[in-house]
Amino acid sequence: MALRQTFFAPMHPFASPVSRRRFLTTSSAAAMGLALGQPAQAKEFKTKLYGAKIVGKADEATLRPLKEAGFDGVEVSGIIPEDQANRDREVVEKLGMRVHSVLRGWAEFNSDDPKKLEDSYALTEAALRTAHGFGSDTILLVPCRVALVKMPDPWDFDVEFDPATNHLTRVVKGDNAPYQAYINAHNKAIDGSREQVKRLIPLAEKLGVVIGLENVWNNLWVRPDHYQNFVASFDNPWVKSYLDVGNHVKYLVPMEEWVRKLGPLVAKIHIKDYALAPDQHSGKFVHLRDGSMNWPAVRQALDDIGYNGWLTIEDGGLTLPEFRQRLNTIIAGA
Repeated sequence: MALRQTFFAPMHPFASPVSRRRFLTTSSAAAMGLALGQPAQAKEFKTKLYGAKIVGKADEATLRPLKEAGFDGVEVSGIIPEDQANRDREVVEKLGMRVHSVLRGWAEFNSDDPKKLEDSYALTEAALRTAHGFGSDTILLVPCRVALVKMPDPWDFDVEFDPATNHLTRVVKGDNAPYQAYINAHNKAIDGSREQVKRLIPLAEKLGVVIGLENVWNNLWVRPDHYQNFVASFDNPWVKSYLDVGNHVKYLVPMEEWVRKLGPLVAKIHIKDYALAPDQHSGKFVHLRDGSMNWPAVRQALDDIGYNGWLTIEDGGLTLPEFRQRLNTIIAGA
C-alpha cells in the first residue's frame, strides 16, 4: 500500500529560547587534531550535528560541567510538571544550552490490563507537556516490548511482513511454527502501539512536540524496512523515528542502512557502540569508537539524508571531555 508522507523541514536545534574501527585512511592532519583534543577534519559535510548527553535534571550543577566540556544540550529523563520545566528552561538557556528532548522511555501499550494501559498513556501525555515546558521538540517513546516467548537468534532473522498492517508473516526461512507465539505477540504489540500513538497525535500537534519512536531491545522492528514501514504508517509529521545507532548492531544489518532507509523520518539520534564477537553471534556494549560501528559510514549516511540535529550519547564511564572528543571525531567523519 502506498503511503503519502508529509514532513516538516528540520527544526534548527537552537530554534527554541581506540578500536578496530580506527580506520587507517585517516589523514595525518586529522590524527594531529585528535592528539590536540580537537575534532578531526576528515571531510566537509553539508549537515551540522550537535552533541548532547542524557541527564536526570536540568539544573546548573548538572549542566555546567557539560557546557564546559563543549556539549550543546541535553536530553532529560525525568518527567516533571510543565511549569517547573518552564522555570528550569531559564537556567538551561542562560548557559547557552538546550533541552532538546525528554526521555519518556518504556510504555505498556500492548498491556491487557486497562489500568496499566491508561497509566502508560497518561505518563506519555505528561512527557509531552514536560517537553513543551522545556521548549523541546521531541519525546523519546518506547511504546511496548515483547518478552518471554521463543525468538529466533539475531543472525537467523529473515523477516517478511504485510506493509498494510505491519504484521509479521514470517521471521525465519522455513518452518516458522516454533516462533508463532512471537509473531502473534509482535503483531499485538504493533496494533496496541498504533492505537495509543494515534490517540497522542492531537496533543503532540497542539504542543509542537514530535513523538519519537525508538528502536530498543524490545524485540520489535529487527529490520530497518519493518521499522520504517511502522513509523511511516502514521503518515503524520508528529510521529517519527528516534533512531538509536547501536541498539540493533546485533542483527547484523549495518547501521548506515538503517539511517538511509528511515531518511526524513529520523527526528533524533541516540549513539552508543557495540562490539561484535569474531563469530558475530554475541557481543557487548562498549564506549563510542571502541566497537564494531562503522562511524564514517554512519556520518556519511546522516549527511546523505540531510539530518541536521542532535546526537545524544547514551553511555557512561568516561570523562565528559573524553566523550566530547570522541563525539567530535564521529561528527567529523573520522
